[in-house]
Amino acid sequence: MKRIFTFVLTIGAVLCLAACAVTKGGSSSRRNGLGSAFSAAVSITIDRLEAQGEIKRYGEGVWEIEFSEPNTLSGVKLEFSEGNVLASYKGLSFSVPQSAVPVKAMMLNLIKAVEDNAKLDELSGEESDGILKISGSLDGGDYTLSVDGNGLLSGFEMPNNKLSMKFSEMKTAEITIEQATAAETSVAVTAETTTTEQ
Repeated sequence: MKRIFTFVLTIGAVLCLAACAVTKGGSSSRRNGLGSAFSAAVSITIDRLEAQGEIKRYGEGVWEIEFSEPNTLSGVKLEFSEGNVLASYKGLSFSVPQSAVPVKAMMLNLIKAVEDNAKLDELSGEESDGILKISGSLDGGDYTLSVDGNGLLSGFEMPNNKLSMKFSEMKTAEITIEQATAAETSVAVTAETTTTEQ
């Protein structure tokens, strides 16, 4: 009788351990933070080109990236808004330079992937080491979008295009209703003071 009881307990323990092992690396979901305005440091690899800089998302479809490396791109800023791309260097605006064309295409793919997923209520994908990997497909090829525990962007890859982007030092910008009201009150007081002085 003791042997049967021990055997049943052993089988139960094995089943529990097997179930835990399966759920550890399986599919998962988490809250969606992709719609947030943010700024982050970005490290980019496209084929043999390696670049670094700062990337910002102001709102839906409104992005900016400024490069610090390599020297051929250092100081170049690309602004994306309403399907348009504006390049600038130390205040001078110009058409996108040839050296930045692969980066422009890469940014358009990133923006499309993030904006499409930002519309979802919840993000779903494969969980690995606290990072959720979301797979998808664009005209430019298949991609993997990675988000951290808060649902914020942490990586973007397009293996067929030899593209990899890693995001760090993520800072989100949130304006509360109280702050917006205080700003409006300040503007109203300034306008009233100016009118009174005249």
